[in-house]
Amino acid sequence: MTRVLTRSDLHAVLEPQACLAALRDGFRTADLVPVPGQRVRTDLPFPGTATALLPGLLPSAEAYTVKANTKFPAARPALRGVICLHSGVDGELLALLDSATVTAWRTGLAAALGTALLAPPAYEVLGVIGAGAQAELAVRGLYGDGRPRELVVHDTDSGRAAEFAARHGGKVLASARAVARAADVVLLATWSRTPLLALADTCAGQHFTSLGTDEPGKRELGPELLDAALLVVDDRELAARTGVLSAPGLIRTTADATLTEVLRGTHPGRSSAGQRSVYAPVGLPWQDLALSLFAWQEAERQGVGAVIDLLG
Repeated sequence: MTRVLTRSDLHAVLEPQACLAALRDGFRTADLVPVPGQRVRTDLPFPGTATALLPGLLPSAEAYTVKANTKFPAARPALRGVICLHSGVDGELLALLDSATVTAWRTGLAAALGTALLAPPAYEVLGVIGAGAQAELAVRGLYGDGRPRELVVHDTDSGRAAEFAARHGGKVLASARAVARAADVVLLATWSRTPLLALADTCAGQHFTSLGTDEPGKRELGPELLDAALLVVDDRELAARTGVLSAPGLIRTTADATLTEVLRGTHPGRSSAGQRSVYAPVGLPWQDLALSLFAWQEAERQGVGAVIDLLG
């Protein structure tokens, strides 16, 4: 039997702090799995792209995921797809989950985790550039950590920025540069293909989390800023092949650390008050498993979602 979990079903069972704990555990252990995750992306003969992430594996889970997404930038929502959660014992399809919801939760909360680890101590002002679903979850994760005290936001859609600011008690600013001038920590979650911030737009000691580096061509931070900052990624190879390190104009060819190394303490992370830092993840298949497995287990316990027999 297969449990189908829609967006509303997932919102009923997912909880930010529990999901943060699952992601934190995953970052510490996912590289112990001998089978590497793969990310396959292709253009389509339509105005969109298709991406598959497989297999999502964790050493503690007898299950795996396969995710298929499409991105059609002009559509609302722009991201649509499905995550298949399979048993690792016999391949049974345990659940079909809305991938847009799981992707927003795992990406946004992983961003919150990386931001909290790399941000300057006791920062006061969080800036958001791109007020979509991923930024929403990142802010929820950060607010659960008891900070920040103030929020500023910019989005090319002024109405969406105003709604975001109203939900979180923040204020809207007129540009990405205005956000960078006002904030100690800046979260970028856009589809920009030209850099939104250059080194000259920033100040010493700031942290930047850039979520728009998950596929070739997407650029949120200028090369001189990336060269100057402590650069942390989630996967070195993917960052070099399709992520932040594939950007043109960079002098550097490698990241300084992975988030796993910072979590394990094998890299110190931020080392001085004046150091700029950047966290620029690509997004990894095991993250889909971490949240999909949690959601399925909670849905089974609570009786949430429809159950169907695909073999019937």
